[in-house]
Amino acid sequence: MTASRFVKETALVVLCVGTAIALGAAQGQAPTAGRGIAAPDYPVLPIGSLLPEFTLEGIDGKMHKSSEYTKTKALAILFESVHCPVSINYEGRAEELYRTYRDQGLTFIAVNPNNPKAVRLNELGYTDMTDSMPEMKVRAAFKGIDWPYLYDGETQVTSMKLGAVATPHIFIFDQDHKLRYQGAIDDNQKPSEVKVHYAKDAIEALLAGRPVPIAESRAFGCSTKWLSKKTGVEEEWASILAEPVTVDPINADGLKALRANSGTGKTMLVSFWSTTCALCASQFEDVQKTWWMFRRRPYLYTTVSVDAPAKSADVLAFLAKQHAGNPNKQFSSADVAGLQTAFGAKWNPSQPFVMVIGPDGKVVFQREGKWDIHEVRRYVLSTFPDSSGYPGNQAYFQESVERMLKAPGRK
Repeated sequence: MTASRFVKETALVVLCVGTAIALGAAQGQAPTAGRGIAAPDYPVLPIGSLLPEFTLEGIDGKMHKSSEYTKTKALAILFESVHCPVSINYEGRAEELYRTYRDQGLTFIAVNPNNPKAVRLNELGYTDMTDSMPEMKVRAAFKGIDWPYLYDGETQVTSMKLGAVATPHIFIFDQDHKLRYQGAIDDNQKPSEVKVHYAKDAIEALLAGRPVPIAESRAFGCSTKWLSKKTGVEEEWASILAEPVTVDPINADGLKALRANSGTGKTMLVSFWSTTCALCASQFEDVQKTWWMFRRRPYLYTTVSVDAPAKSADVLAFLAKQHAGNPNKQFSSADVAGLQTAFGAKWNPSQPFVMVIGPDGKVVFQREGKWDIHEVRRYVLSTFPDSSGYPGNQAYFQESVERMLKAPGRK
């Protein structure tokens, strides 16, 4: 869904966080100590407070209660989300905390405070999925996350009680369930430049029976997406609906130029489809949504119908239903084989075909038939260079691609 406003990708103005990133932290500096992000929507739980009671569903399908975590030397509750690039960047460091201290008396759980209905599509430019419970399960399974991951997006009551201002935002309680630390995990998104390990130091102090050296720091990341606040989702969708939908014929020379992706400096996704292809229709929405997610990044997207020119009215009608305001093409003749040759690929024209072409013109990914949209997005994201505000995002998705290539049964 297109935003009504467009904001340049910089360290100080970033797509998904609104006012949530502490500006110094976004530039690699230490986040300011204090009560969390200035003017939080809900008050941050004061140090020394007891853990509020909660009952939340986990990705394991079970209900998890705060009363389960009484026999522990320390309890860490990390508010994290699937869509946020800062949260994604800290995923590995969260896992390190979990694996390092779980056998020493630490209980580690994560909570997603966001509801996907409160997140605009243009805030999803750095992720392969949304903050829904089903996609939380996908992310956890893909990345091997095995700590309890709970969902608070329906009511957000637990997030309000703790005053979770952002993802990530960590709260660490002692064995009596009294809050002893809240804020950032550390002071820099770049691991090599971290000077203060807030969460690690707090955990080690509690496990050793010592006072926590620093009780608070300013959390930085993507602002919590509160359902109670106006998020711009409706305005974004209205803007999409207002975009004109057109389709133009494309000949052999046009297809050659499309395949070359020369001089654009951007990654190109080309999606071939037909009005007579049921699978094309079922997968079209996900690829279209990917355009709305990524179009503020160095990304281009073109659909190409393989239908004969006589079916142009049907092609346009389908595209209009999909609100496809991006570039759309249709084969200029019925010579499907010849036009495929011009593009440089062969596939069954009764099946969908997608190709991701890097800025250098090399094919990054291609697939005929059914594909996994998360996989497609990971390949695309692996080609995007980091923005100054989100170091490590490209490396995360390059590692994700490597993980997919090493998966058992991978062809």
